Amino acid sequence: MSSSTAADPLRLRQARFAELTPFEVYALCRLRVDVFVVEQECAYPELDGRDTEPATVHLWLESDDEVAATIRVLDDGATRAIGRVATAAGFRRRGLAARLMREGIAMCAGAPITLGAQAHLQGWYETFGFRLDGPGYVEDGIPHVPMRREPA
Repeated sequence: MSSSTAADPLRLRQARFAELTPFEVYALCRLRVDVFVVEQECAYPELDGRDTEPATVHLWLESDDEVAATIRVLDDGATRAIGRVATAAGFRRRGLAARLMREGIAMCAGAPITLGAQAHLQGWYETFGFRLDGPGYVEDGIPHVPMRREPA
């Protein structure tokens, strides 16, 4: 799926893993490495095997074949999970992650949504209706908090 307008040169893309080209897989992974490993100095890229699950949907915004921002939506049965929210440095402060969050939430209509938020972003996720859902924890050396959003 793809959409863009003359006023917005960014194209919204959506695909399951099996539908991604090798170049798209590389671009999505490259952005995650740039954000989570290089910028945040995590020990390793966030590979958990869930990207390839048949029900996982990858959402991203691209400009001239460059991935500007991305998220993924997982199907956990009774709940959905949004994660791997990342925006390329050159595209920040444009509301792209918020745009993708709204798209991801819309995809989950009728189901509760969970996520593991970096603790300093808890307030940002609260603007989308997420609420703290348990004690904090450390993942890859970064404080996180579990959050949940009930269906509207």
